[in-house]
Amino acid sequence: MSSGDLNFDGVERQPLKTFTEKAYLDYSMYVILDRALPQLADGLKPVQRRIVYAMSELGLAAGSKHKKSARTIGDVIGKFHPHGDSAAYEAMVHMAQDFSYRYPLIDGQGNFGSADDPKSFAAMRYTESRLRPYTETLLAELGQGTVEWTPNFDGTMDEPALLPARLPNVLLNGATGIAVGMATDIPPHNLREVVTACIKLLDEPDAPLKELLKSVQGPDLPTGAEIVTPKSELRAMYETGTGSFRARAVYEVGDGEVIITALPYQVSGSKIQEQVAAQIRAKKLPMVENVRDESDHEDPTRIVLELRSNRVDAEQVMTHLFATTDLERTYRVNMNVITLDGRPQVLGLRPMLVEWLAYRTRTVTRRLEYRLGKVNARLHILDGLLIAYLNLDEVIRIVRTEDEPKAVLMKRFALSSEQAEAILETKLRHLARLEEMKIRGEQAELATERDGIEKLLQSPVRLKQLIRDELSADALKYGDKRRTRIVEREAAKAIDETELVTAEPVTVVLSTAGFVRQAKGHEIDPRSLSYKTGDAFLAAARGKSTQQAVFLDSTGRTYSILAHTLPSARGQGEPMSGRVDPPDGASFPSVMIGEPPDRWLLASDAGYGFIVKLEDLYSRNRAGKAVLTVPEGAKALCAAAVPEHPKALVAVAVAVDGQDGRLLVFPVGEVPEMAKGKGNKLFNVHAPKGGFFGEQMVGVAVVAPGGRLRVVCGERAMTLSYAELDPYRGERAQRGAMLPKTYRRVTMLEAESSGA
Repeated sequence: MSSGDLNFDGVERQPLKTFTEKAYLDYSMYVILDRALPQLADGLKPVQRRIVYAMSELGLAAGSKHKKSARTIGDVIGKFHPHGDSAAYEAMVHMAQDFSYRYPLIDGQGNFGSADDPKSFAAMRYTESRLRPYTETLLAELGQGTVEWTPNFDGTMDEPALLPARLPNVLLNGATGIAVGMATDIPPHNLREVVTACIKLLDEPDAPLKELLKSVQGPDLPTGAEIVTPKSELRAMYETGTGSFRARAVYEVGDGEVIITALPYQVSGSKIQEQVAAQIRAKKLPMVENVRDESDHEDPTRIVLELRSNRVDAEQVMTHLFATTDLERTYRVNMNVITLDGRPQVLGLRPMLVEWLAYRTRTVTRRLEYRLGKVNARLHILDGLLIAYLNLDEVIRIVRTEDEPKAVLMKRFALSSEQAEAILETKLRHLARLEEMKIRGEQAELATERDGIEKLLQSPVRLKQLIRDELSADALKYGDKRRTRIVEREAAKAIDETELVTAEPVTVVLSTAGFVRQAKGHEIDPRSLSYKTGDAFLAAARGKSTQQAVFLDSTGRTYSILAHTLPSARGQGEPMSGRVDPPDGASFPSVMIGEPPDRWLLASDAGYGFIVKLEDLYSRNRAGKAVLTVPEGAKALCAAAVPEHPKALVAVAVAVDGQDGRLLVFPVGEVPEMAKGKGNKLFNVHAPKGGFFGEQMVGVAVVAPGGRLRVVCGERAMTLSYAELDPYRGERAQRGAMLPKTYRRVTMLEAESSGA
């Protein structure tokens, strides 16, 4: 730092950009390395490591009595982890939950939460805890020179930088965490399978991933369930260290019941009940009568679905629930860890095991070297003691007569300072003649141990065999059977909503104010229904409850709604604006319903139109689908159903300011069939100067042989048979003929079939 970086008060000055970049980078690295990501070596984050170490220092081993959790957390935050007590306690609780950890590290006594609500644990002043036997695999070699020690946050004591894990805990219990710019999601695995893969790598260092996956089938979740992801996807996940897998619940089919016996990892049974009950209330799951929870201590997971009858397809019900509830969940995998060189890195299964085995080899080597040093030091002391026993009288004389016996002993018998000190500290009771035999026996044992350790350190093959034997012993002691089955199943698929509803005849009614409702049956007269003050009947369409009702607005956009979801005709309906989002100022002149291939004639009052299939009008968006292009100043008319008859006729009525009505009839074959657009000219509408339509098309209908055309003029109507339409016949886009004087105030055309 140059003098130019300081002001007169000795305060450092630097650009804000430089300061913020450095501060953010420092914070990011702190979160990544010291909080969110686990170490590959022991699979623990700093807070977890400090909790385990603090409990071991408090003497809370697996065989000890439980102590208050508050005592442990006090030591953790007071000595090693100067952060919030609630966060540290939550980390401790998480390590005690057997539904969160595949191999829990802490044995909790009291309320440590439940699978339904993992955060419902009691306060730390009420709970007690101690370590589980599994933590021996993390702590047993701690005092044997295996790891580095670093000062704690205030420099008053040391703490281990890592724990000397005997097992690849990072894979066994997994980890989750969100850092700055990166995250980790490592699923838990089965101990025996992972150890088998490690042994495979010890025996065959070049073994490919394919060989390792013969042992490691996939994640092994604490709550069991099934993993239904194809093995090819699991292989890709372990190859790259990233991906996902799907887990679903396990169930049994009983007498008219489905019993769910295992849930996916981190899924709440109460939430499942809520999701299923919500579908039952919404009538989206009519095959299920009720859902209840029968879970207890003997059966931790037992959710019962009562089916309506024994004829209900239970497999179909569960497939639907897998697709629509948390009975099946997808889990993200991102095997991001802090490697042995202190850097975060995403590793696949093979490189992760290879690097952990390198750490384990280094740990075992350091343990052996530490023990070898202790053995050699003890042998050195025993050599001195043996000299003393062989010259006991002279040693006693020197001790009794010399002022500096240590120096004299070192000179007289060529002893080291340590040997002389050991002789002087020997108690009188150990001067018996049998002590010499004990020393020689201990020398022989230690010499044998020394030779064995030296052979291990000098032979990579023997060292690997030692690691292999220790891994096998731990797998035998702490391992268990796989809980999560790996089963390839078809992807879950929700039942089509129309399959859940009985197909019944319905009449969909639309009012002039845009209110819609549906009445059961086709016999109902929609004009006889009650309407709000100022509202009246506008249009109706007859179809089935399982079909989509399609609504056309005045701008030419269409909207589709399942008929059975519309409000009942017992009321006065709901406004269309509550179901869809039409353009401002748009109204709804028409409703259509039928089979997807059915054809309908769409037209605007500007005189243009075309025929379209109903399926081309369906839309999932609330904003609808642009179908009919309406010229400026014009609007869409009520659509007309097109019967499947080659001799059907299109009838078009035009009026000028509601008067001087004309009628044109021409073959339906002259109208083009399109998916969307403006269409062709149906009637030669005369538009006055000024850009708006004085003469407007007011109605369109399609009449088949045997049918009739109803010409509506306000309160009165005229009915024309198919034969009576001949005077009005012409070609498309002509002017047609004038209607009788009494019916020239035409407002609407309606086609009636022969059965009407």
